[in-house]
Amino acid sequence: MAARDALEVIQGKWRIPIVISLTYGTKRFGELQRDISDISPKMLSQELKALEINQIVVRKLHDSMPVSVEYSLTPLGLSLKNLLVELRLWGKHLRSEIVGR
Repeated sequence: MAARDALEVIQGKWRIPIVISLTYGTKRFGELQRDISDISPKMLSQELKALEINQIVVRKLHDSMPVSVEYSLTPLGLSLKNLLVELRLWGKHLRSEIVGR
């Protein structure tokens, strides 16, 4: 089922916040960790690897001293942008419905 495949890729507490952070542009590991303040370095690393395996994020290693690594969204990852906008709008609607009761 296609919906199940999609949810498998973006499920979990951290993947969507990582993708949202990267919609603003390429970032280094530390920048991502600052954007998502509650995530541990180990969890961020694991989630970035999972997103990389699923071709949502690309990891670029710069041969410099010290070595620099940057993360950015692939075209497939960028295609999530409209979905994230809709999810945000639905979340606002949900809040207004719950608060409005």
